[in-house]
Amino acid sequence: MLDARLVIKSHPSHRTVVQLSEQVAIGSNNVIVIGGPCTVESADQMEQVASQLSGAPIHALRGGVYKPRTSPYSFQGMGVDGLRLLADVRSRYGMPVVTEVMSIAQIEPVAAYADMLQIGSRNMQNFELLKALGQAGKPVLLKRGLSATIEEFVMAAEYIMAHGNPGVVLCERGIRSFDTYTRNVLDLGAVVALRQLTHLPVIVDPSHAAGKRELIADLARAAVACGADGLIVECHPDPDQSVSDARQALSLEAMVELVHSLEPIARAVGRTLSKPSVAEPKQLVAV
Repeated sequence: MLDARLVIKSHPSHRTVVQLSEQVAIGSNNVIVIGGPCTVESADQMEQVASQLSGAPIHALRGGVYKPRTSPYSFQGMGVDGLRLLADVRSRYGMPVVTEVMSIAQIEPVAAYADMLQIGSRNMQNFELLKALGQAGKPVLLKRGLSATIEEFVMAAEYIMAHGNPGVVLCERGIRSFDTYTRNVLDLGAVVALRQLTHLPVIVDPSHAAGKRELIADLARAAVACGADGLIVECHPDPDQSVSDARQALSLEAMVELVHSLEPIARAVGRTLSKPSVAEPKQLVAV
């Protein structure tokens, strides 16, 4: 038996709903979609993303400002300037934002601007970081490690909750295998298992699982069909020009088309995929 005293269900109907904003919550009957670029690159890029996605049943924006890159010479993100861009589009389009933290020092600035703090797969077992996130005061999106077992994944969530933060959302993003055709292997069995084991919301990242944009839509539909509470998907105004993960980024048009294709699947499994109620975008004011 897992020694996960806070994460494991106390009874079959025990479910946690994690609130991102007044209008957006993960873990309810409504399937939540988070979309946006791998990396925040410019104000124009984020304006295009927010303006196009806000008109579809897409509930929150993602965008990396601190980037864990394999090469130290690759673009590492815009940092606080990127956080300000995310906060700007959030304030004008009413869409909560999700972005990654990689160190304890980054928690305070990210929490000041973002609605949800993401822990990437490389940091799933960075236990000191998990402890600090327990005191961050913001919901946490915890991604499964590259080769993590379900037990290790659950116990990583336990670290965050044991240090005071109940707002944890689990994210299956694929695990490594011997096959190189896809970037990772999307473990939808883990999604079903986690929903049975835990009361926490479980979402799926088909972008990092597939690594190829032509595979993402079908994986996303399969995720909703097997009971995922939501999706986080990479998209970009000009995917081939994305500064990172270009091969797996959808166009904004393809992203909107994908989300609409999910609606009948959500209904078929007794869920909804409704557009969040948000205000009309506010105009930029030149200063």
